Amino acid sequence: MAGSGKRRRAVLGAVVSAVALACVGLYWFQPWKLWTDEKVDEALPGAPAQPRTPAAAPPGGSAAAPAGPRTLAEGGLISHEHTTTGTARIVQLPDGSRTLRLEGLDTSNGPDLRVWLTDAPVKEGVAGWRVFDDGKHLSLGKLKGNKGDQNYPIPAEVQLADYTSVTIWCDRFDVSFGAAELRRT
Repeated sequence: MAGSGKRRRAVLGAVVSAVALACVGLYWFQPWKLWTDEKVDEALPGAPAQPRTPAAAPPGGSAAAPAGPRTLAEGGLISHEHTTTGTARIVQLPDGSRTLRLEGLDTSNGPDLRVWLTDAPVKEGVAGWRVFDDGKHLSLGKLKGNKGDQNYPIPAEVQLADYTSVTIWCDRFDVSFGAAELRRT
């Protein structure tokens, strides 16, 4: 009888250990995110919500065009660890502030995804998966959603000339889901 009690405790210990290990694995990998999407549809800050009618021209002159958002740099997203498409744009808003705008983003969901400005070159394929944390990079925050249009404010003190690319970075596994080279316009 004593042998069966020890066996039960050993089995119970193994079951408890397996459940604990499964819980840690689920937390770490978050596999359900592969089947769930988070869609975000933010308007560009400072852009008119409705089309404006032209203002009447002042006497003796023409009406000045309203100041609106201006694209400073942009690039198309390429796939790395996960299929990723869309456009990344750095936009200067009418008030002088700048934002990184992701438009038409479509990528996989994942754990601990961030949006980074970096100085790394964008490389195709596996060679580009892990280069973005090798040099200068700036996190603009957590990815708001894996689909749609979204904005990430860029701090005023950031020198845009120091950054040449943007990546959707998985901080948990140190890998790029997708990236874009930012070409100045």
